[in-house]
Amino acid sequence: MYLVFRTLFVASLLTAVSFGLAACNTDNSVTTVEEPAAEESAAMDEGALAADVLKDWESLKTAMMEFGDAMPEENFDYKPKEELRNFGEQLMHVAGAHLFYMGNLDADAARPDLGEPVEKADVLQALSDSFDFGTAILSGQTDASLQEMVDGGYLGEATRARIAYSAMIHTRQEYGVMTVYLRLNDIVPPASR
Repeated sequence: MYLVFRTLFVASLLTAVSFGLAACNTDNSVTTVEEPAAEESAAMDEGALAADVLKDWESLKTAMMEFGDAMPEENFDYKPKEELRNFGEQLMHVAGAHLFYMGNLDADAARPDLGEPVEKADVLQALSDSFDFGTAILSGQTDASLQEMVDGGYLGEATRARIAYSAMIHTRQEYGVMTVYLRLNDIVPPASR
């Protein structure tokens, strides 16, 4: 899908430029712009989607690990309201979601046992392990496999790329929720420093 979109975009851009040049030509001759063959364009881009997805996933791990580390150990059980999860539970929720989403990319992959940690170091280790699980799965993907349809759980049939980005979107949403936890404890989130 990514390669098709990019090829169509480049082709339409080149067509627009060709028409623009032809309209500016005063000697009534036609100026042509050679379009790259679709096969050449696709070959140059092979692996770009898989590389981007993996890069975004690894960048998200760095951001979330810094984020989790910003909360002091004594505040890991902090929650703004009684009915909400505490900070550590929020991070474990994210880790569990990673196992769900990324496990859908490879149904045969053995999910790590995250346990039910409450101490800061253990929660951060579980979060790291959940990201490592996703990294291992994404490292084995290609552009073609990311475009294959698989069972996405509640997402229904979806491409692996959509499922991977759904995991990242969910994590970013929870990151946004948890910034309130940090701010209510007079901590500026790492990304805002």
